[in-house]
Amino acid sequence: MSRPVLNSSRIELRPMTLQHLPLLHGLDSDPLVMKFLLGRARTSQEIDEFWAPRCADRVADQVGLGWWVGFEGGTFLGWWDLGRSGSATDAPVSTDQAEIGWRVMRKHWRKGLATEGALLLLDYGFGKLGLQRIWAETMAVNYASRGVMSKIGMDYVRTQVREWQDPLPGADYGEVLYEITALQWERKTTTESLGEAN
Repeated sequence: MSRPVLNSSRIELRPMTLQHLPLLHGLDSDPLVMKFLLGRARTSQEIDEFWAPRCADRVADQVGLGWWVGFEGGTFLGWWDLGRSGSATDAPVSTDQAEIGWRVMRKHWRKGLATEGALLLLDYGFGKLGLQRIWAETMAVNYASRGVMSKIGMDYVRTQVREWQDPLPGADYGEVLYEITALQWERKTTTESLGEAN
């Protein structure tokens, strides 16, 4: 089962391929977009080295997982993913649980797009793939991403302070883990459907 195209009212998520690599340069070359990941922009070489293997990865795709690029009309918004822990292409792929993530171009921040795209992947992951758990992780001080995690129904699980060779500002507050289970998603969507019916 390969990744399908997913659509919401505003966003079309398309499976990421090598043809999207130039778009990822525009995203990862913005230091504010990369603030909680590297603390700086990636160089052009770093972007190619990081993203080319992920754009070409078809192992996760065999079970319907992987990376998507988001568009509103013809405008590139960013990427969303549902797949391996840490996104490394040599990490094992689970058919039971997956990590979710997103990154949106700065000019499209604060429009609810990260949330909208993430909800598409939750619905797909639980409804089509039969995942039992979807989780996400970020720096504790990354309040914007934590806000998205809460909005899509994920629960805070724990904070873990890790040792880093070159820690980013705020690393001493740790990394936070959020998650949502298939049962929680079913309850959430059922409650929302009942609310709309009333």
